[in-house]
Amino acid sequence: MISFENVNKWYGPELQVLNDVTAEVNKGEVVVLCGPSGSGKTTLIRTINRLEPINSGKITVNGQETHAKSANVNRLRREIGFVFQQFNLFPHMSVMDNITLAPRKLKGMSRPEAEEKALKLLARVGLEEKAGAYPSQLSGGQSQRVAIARSLAMDPPIILFDEPTSALDPEMVGEVLAVIKGLAHTGITMMCVTHEMGFARDVADRVWFLDKGVLLEDAKPGEFFSNPKHPRAQRFLADLRH
Repeated sequence: MISFENVNKWYGPELQVLNDVTAEVNKGEVVVLCGPSGSGKTTLIRTINRLEPINSGKITVNGQETHAKSANVNRLRREIGFVFQQFNLFPHMSVMDNITLAPRKLKGMSRPEAEEKALKLLARVGLEEKAGAYPSQLSGGQSQRVAIARSLAMDPPIILFDEPTSALDPEMVGEVLAVIKGLAHTGITMMCVTHEMGFARDVADRVWFLDKGVLLEDAKPGEFFSNPKHPRAQRFLADLRH
């Protein structure tokens, strides 16, 4: 479903943030990206839907080369849900309008049809009663669950999560992770950047470990957490346990 082939990315002439990344994500897989801060995890997932350009290499999504000059960026982004650290809800719009905007504008869905779907999605994330609320009236955990519902409203085959719990108070982390766990293994292809290692162990089909822009390890969770191969990954997990 997603393929990286010798992907390189620099910020200016000095800082290389992705270094020859080559890997694949299969349809329906859940891949969790972990590694120290500044390792390139967020940059990597942002290259998938062209929120970040790349300097060389090739990325394909469902057979389409995403960074080709001929690529239709708007069509690409309709097929890829993205859940941000800071929720990125429209503050002047209700929860209902946040969720129904894209299906109505981009898919031509009627308002009643879009609202019916939005209510089902809000029920799925446990927030059906918040349809008329505004983002300022929501907790951080509620805002992130609305952001997940908004991503699902376009029926994307792929959803990317960029540290979805990092902006939350500790007591709200569990409610958001529970929603993401509920999505895992439903057929949606998921990539998630997170520091929640318990979540990675429970949900991931594979764990990718990055450091300094290099993909050092690609392993099943059981293998990664019990017997990481790369010394840098061993050090990272030892520091977490400590």
